[in-house]
Amino acid sequence: MKRLFLIGYMCAGKTTIGTALAQQLGYRFIDLDQYIEQLEGKSVSAIFADKGEAYFRQLEKKALLDMFLQDGVVVATGGGTPCQGNNMALMNQHGITVFLNPSLDDLANRLAIGKQTRPLLKDKTDAEMRLFIGKMMQQRLPYYRQAHYTCSGNLTTGATEIMELLG
Repeated sequence: MKRLFLIGYMCAGKTTIGTALAQQLGYRFIDLDQYIEQLEGKSVSAIFADKGEAYFRQLEKKALLDMFLQDGVVVATGGGTPCQGNNMALMNQHGITVFLNPSLDDLANRLAIGKQTRPLLKDKTDAEMRLFIGKMMQQRLPYYRQAHYTCSGNLTTGATEIMELLG
């Protein structure tokens, strides 16, 4: 295994679990959004605001293709990465994919803490946010379910759970 891709909704635990998992495997951890921010010299939010989603998705595709040239990495993808074009098929072809799938309650609780920093959530009530998350998850599940493995997304035990899945 040269590459491991963690997929899932925002706040599913990709960065937290990915960092711990990379340490256990002796791999490097790469957050795809942070990688894009370094390439562009601005935040993902600023890229969306300045140049729009289509431009961001082009950057995201290029960044993902860059990951296929890396060995010994755990990559935390953006929540929408697997849902664009043939990204999910490419990740499955070039590495092992793991879908982090915490409960809706866990996602809502995690997102409520920092929702003011998330443009899609900042003006929503908690009830509206839960409905939004549920709707987005339903749209994304067909992509997420194409992963090689599924993990609970428990922030404490997720890395260990993935290590067990990988054997």
